[in-house]
Amino acid sequence: QRRAMLFVLTAVAIALNPAAKGFRLNRSALHTASKPQVTMNQDELKKQVGYKAVDDYIKSGMVIGLGTGSTAAFAVERVGELLKSGELKDIIAIPTSIRTKEQAESLGIPLATLDTHSELDVAIDGADAVDPKLNLVKGGGGALLREKMVEVCAKQFICIVDESKLCDGLGPSFPLPVEITPFCHEHTLRKVAALPAAKGCEAKLRLGSAATGSTVDGDEPAVTDNGNYIVDLFFKKTIDDPVALADQLKATVGVVDHGLFCDMTAACIIAGSDGISVKKP
Repeated sequence: QRRAMLFVLTAVAIALNPAAKGFRLNRSALHTASKPQVTMNQDELKKQVGYKAVDDYIKSGMVIGLGTGSTAAFAVERVGELLKSGELKDIIAIPTSIRTKEQAESLGIPLATLDTHSELDVAIDGADAVDPKLNLVKGGGGALLREKMVEVCAKQFICIVDESKLCDGLGPSFPLPVEITPFCHEHTLRKVAALPAAKGCEAKLRLGSAATGSTVDGDEPAVTDNGNYIVDLFFKKTIDDPVALADQLKATVGVVDHGLFCDMTAACIIAGSDGISVKKP
């Protein structure tokens, strides 16, 4: 028993101090210990794609669009870093929300609006769902109207996501936000839910903060930066024709805009457990 105890203590000592001399090491155990499994959390994945998008697509002298949301915030952070270091110069940025505007101002990023700069070189933003054709659902953060207005003006729109946002088809993985006017909003909600291309959806008025997606965190209707309400459309099945639904929503009186971003993405940068990949249409 004493020899067995001594053997155990010796093994522990080796584990704690593999460099100790005079001991025979268990090579298989040492091999396993030398290659620890490193699992990045979601924020680290978001940072990877945010930084890569800026490094790969933004050059000095550009007019750029700054997206809104937890992933886009890392791209804004990177722009600020590169401007501060002098690696980027003469950048003009168009923010897509009040939150992004405040972040950019805190980082010293020069800002403008579409009123003075209607043509952008590139816009970078996240998404809530991405299908195989790179059609997107956006608007979980409540900024879908300003995001679309800015990103449709960009020569290149770069989408940045972690692999959890990929889906086989839009609809079930994330509810579709629709921005509507407060005037007779219940009437508009019913009209939206009855659209042929939205068949089978459940329409719910977003309550609480506009920036928390469909998660209810208050009793009053969520209000966007534009003073509008948001209806979230919940689908149990894949949307058969996102383009048709986009057209029908846009044609509905009372709808300001919607979170379907179809045929807009020039490239999608995806962070996953196996590294970063880039997908293009």
